[in-house]
Amino acid sequence: MPLLASIPSPSQGVWNLGPIPIRAYALCIVLGVIVAVWIGERRWRARGGAPGTVTDLAVWAVPFGLVGGRLYHVITDWQIYFGSEAPKRPIDALFIWEGGLGIWGAIALGALGVWIACRRRGISFTAVADTLAPGVAVAQAIGRWGNYFNQELFGGPTDLPWGLEIEPGRPGTIPGATTYHPTFLYESLWDLALAGVLILAARRFGLRHGRVFAMYVAGYTLGRFWVEALRVDPAHHILGLRLNQWTSVVIFLCALAYLWLARNRTDEEPLGAPTGETGDDHADPAHGRDLADEPELLRDEERADGEARGDAGDPPPDGDTGPGKQTATAGAGAASDGAAVEPEAGQR
Repeated sequence: MPLLASIPSPSQGVWNLGPIPIRAYALCIVLGVIVAVWIGERRWRARGGAPGTVTDLAVWAVPFGLVGGRLYHVITDWQIYFGSEAPKRPIDALFIWEGGLGIWGAIALGALGVWIACRRRGISFTAVADTLAPGVAVAQAIGRWGNYFNQELFGGPTDLPWGLEIEPGRPGTIPGATTYHPTFLYESLWDLALAGVLILAARRFGLRHGRVFAMYVAGYTLGRFWVEALRVDPAHHILGLRLNQWTSVVIFLCALAYLWLARNRTDEEPLGAPTGETGDDHADPAHGRDLADEPELLRDEERADGEARGDAGDPPPDGDTGPGKQTATAGAGAASDGAAVEPEAGQR
């Protein structure tokens, strides 16, 4: 007797906390974003970037990504919301918590938001993209479980032990079939494996200048192509392939082209001015200047210190009560008092 006869679907995807509905789909999206930011922060700091940068960038990426993902879904599945026979109302196009985010639009507009933020901070966009790529793949793996709770985007009928139970009457179900390919699970596992490959490849080959992100795009579209072929939910078809399969092919080829074009890039990727602990021995905290960039000023200050120490250390002859003795006495007093006060800005 098999240990697993099938995968049961959740009986519900919404829980009411008083008057507030808690939707599993939204929770999966939010959890994915949190994990992606956490992974990105760790990778960014390991690369030498300032702490908190990825969190700041996420403020731009998340809203842009949500709008882009929803726009792609509504544009490619407009018949769901518009028309006399549409199963949903036009206003439902705004209800992202009910499902329906196109990854292509989410990545495109999310990347635009990150690019804007990078320009404002003086940070290399390609460096950020490489840093975020594994976390984005993990976020997608988590987000796919929202489809599981919504019982949507499943594959064709199957009698495999891991077949997914779907309630009859759902869009894409076939009369007489009870279990279907769990395409959400296939894609989730593929994305997790892809994240691991990206991290290993980045460490092994020292990939920079957007090549890690291009590998993510190529790897994701490769997996999406065969997963999409298993799905039976309504979709536009062109020459026998689903629209998302054609999109995968085009983006896959673009990613390969970028990998080839960027193979010899060695220019610097600025990570922005670090904030907090920098480890810079030349920094002047009082005025924010770098003494290494002001050699003349530094030499003048060191020369003045040396003269003061020399004057204080050469006592005048006995019986000398002239101006020289008064000057030496004043210099010695200043030197002794200096030990109890903070040095002026620029002195070390």
